[in-house]
Amino acid sequence: MPTSARTSGTLVSPFPAPPVALADTEKRSSSDSRPNDTGGESKERSGDYEDGDGDGPEQGKVDISHQEGHGKIDIEHVEVVNDPRKWPMRVKKLILALIATASIAPTLGASIYNPAFNQIQQELSATSAEIALSLALFILVQGNAPLVWSAISEIKGRKPVYLSSLTLFAVGCIVAAEAHTMSVLIGMRILQAAGASAVLSIGAGTLADVFEPRERGSMLGIYYAAPLLGPSLGPLLGGALTTGLGWRSTFWFLVIFAGCTLVLLIFFRDTFRKERSLAYQSAVNRAAARARAKSGGTATVEAGRVVTRGGESEEIKLSLRDVNPITPTWRILQRSNNLTILFGSGLLFAFAYSTTYTAAVTFAKPPYNYGSLEVGLVLLSFGLGNVLGSVLGGRWSDRSLARLKALNDGKSKPEMRLQSTHIVMPILPLATLAYAWTAQEKTNVAGPVVCLFFSGFATMWIYSSTLAYVVDANVGRSSTAVAVNSSFRGAAGFVAAEVAIPLQNAIGDGGLYSLWAGLTVLSLVLILVTERWGGSWRERGVEREERRKEEKERKANELQAA
Repeated sequence: MPTSARTSGTLVSPFPAPPVALADTEKRSSSDSRPNDTGGESKERSGDYEDGDGDGPEQGKVDISHQEGHGKIDIEHVEVVNDPRKWPMRVKKLILALIATASIAPTLGASIYNPAFNQIQQELSATSAEIALSLALFILVQGNAPLVWSAISEIKGRKPVYLSSLTLFAVGCIVAAEAHTMSVLIGMRILQAAGASAVLSIGAGTLADVFEPRERGSMLGIYYAAPLLGPSLGPLLGGALTTGLGWRSTFWFLVIFAGCTLVLLIFFRDTFRKERSLAYQSAVNRAAARARAKSGGTATVEAGRVVTRGGESEEIKLSLRDVNPITPTWRILQRSNNLTILFGSGLLFAFAYSTTYTAAVTFAKPPYNYGSLEVGLVLLSFGLGNVLGSVLGGRWSDRSLARLKALNDGKSKPEMRLQSTHIVMPILPLATLAYAWTAQEKTNVAGPVVCLFFSGFATMWIYSSTLAYVVDANVGRSSTAVAVNSSFRGAAGFVAAEVAIPLQNAIGDGGLYSLWAGLTVLSLVLILVTERWGGSWRERGVEREERRKEEKERKANELQAA
C-alpha cells in the first residue's frame, strides 16, 4: 500500500518520504452514496465524468452514509491522502519517464533474440517449429499474465508488482542465457513473458492514478511510444549482439536492463490509492454491512476499521474474491462496448505482430538478401511510424476530447475520445494494401519502407485513442481493463504469429496483406460502432451491475434480519 503522507497535497519528490502517522482516512461528499456491496463494484458514474479539483481529505474519522438508492460514487475522484493527481507536473513526468523506460523490457525481450534464430537452431538442435513456438508462447503469456498482475496491483499497489515482475523477468533471462536445451529456453521465455508483462498493463493504471482524464490521451501516447521502439530496435540490437558476442549475449543485455530498471523502481513512490480501488470499496462495504447489522446507524472509517455509532467495530479485510482476477475480468467482458473495442484493438496488434515477423522473412530473401542489421533498419521505419503515431495520436485525442467537452457544457463521455481516430482511418487499410503489393512485386526497398512507416503511424495513432478509451470507460478498474485488453492483444498476436508464415508461403505477401487490409477495415468498423453505441451499452451495463448489487444487499439484509 502507498505510504501515507501529509494532506496538504504538496509533494517535492516521487520517492518515499519518512512515514507520517495518520489514521486511515477517506472523505465523501454528501451527494455520494454508500460504498459498494460484495460484488466487487462501486456506484460509478454511468454517463458523464468531470475532472476533480477538490482538496485532499481531512484527518480523522470519515462518515459512511448509507443512503439506499441515492446518488452514485464517482470513484474516479474519491478524495485521498496525498492525491497523486495533485503532485507537481515535474514529478508526474518523472513517473511517466520511469514507467515508460520499464515498459521497453517486454517488447525488447520479444524481438531482441529474433536475429539469433539460426545460431539457436544450430547450437540447441532446435527445429523451426520450436522457434516459432517460443515466439508465439511469449506473445500469448505476455498478453494474459497481466490479468493476475492487475488484480494484485489493485490490492497491494503498483510498486510491489513492478518489483516482483521485473525480478521474475531478470531470473528468466539469466537461466535462458545459460540454457543448453530448447525445452529450457522455451520455459524461460514463458517466465520472461510473465515477468515482463506487468508493466504494460499496470503502467497504464499508474498513469490513470496520476493524470486526470483530460490529460491521459497525451500521456498514454508518450507512454506507449517507448515500448514501441522495442520491435524496431530489438532486431538491430539483437543482430549486433548476436554477430559480435553470440545469441546468449541478448539475454545478458536484458538482465542488465532489468537490473537498472529495478534500481530506479526501488526508490519509486507508489501512486496507488486504495480508496479509488473497487476492491477496497467492496471490502469497506462488507465491513460496514457487518457492523450495521449488529447495531445499525451510520458508520465511520477509523484506522482501517469501520465503527458504528453504536460502538460496533469491524476490520476492513480484503478477501480472496477481491484478488480473484476472474470476477473483475468477467465484469469487463459483460459490457458490449468493451467487447467491440477490445476486438478492434486486438486486430490492430495482431497486424503489427504479423508485419514485424513476416517482413523479417521477406527482406532476408532474394532479391533483397538483407542481413540481421539491414532487416532491422527496414523494420525501423515501422517502429518510427508507431512512435510518431502514438505521440501525435495521443495529443490529438486529448485535443478532440477538450473540444467536444466544451461543446457539451463542460461534460465529456469516454466515447468522445474515439472521434480523434477519424482523421487517419483511411490511411491504415490503404497503406497496408500498398505494402502488400510493393512487397509482393519486390519493388525498390523504398516502396515497402514508406508503406511500413504509414501503416505503423496509423496503427498507433488509432491504438492510443482506443487505449485511453479502455481506461476512461472502466472507472475503478483501469488496470484490469488494460490487462484484459492485453489478453485480447496477446491471443490475437499468438494466432498471427502461428499462421503468418504458412499464409505467407501459401498466398505470398500480396495475398497476406490484402487479407490484413480487410481485417484492419473490420477493426475500424468496430471502433466506429463503439463510438456510436458504446455510451448507451456502457450505461446499461452499469445499471445492470447496480441492480445486481442491490439484490445481493437485499438478500443479505433479509438473512441478517432472520
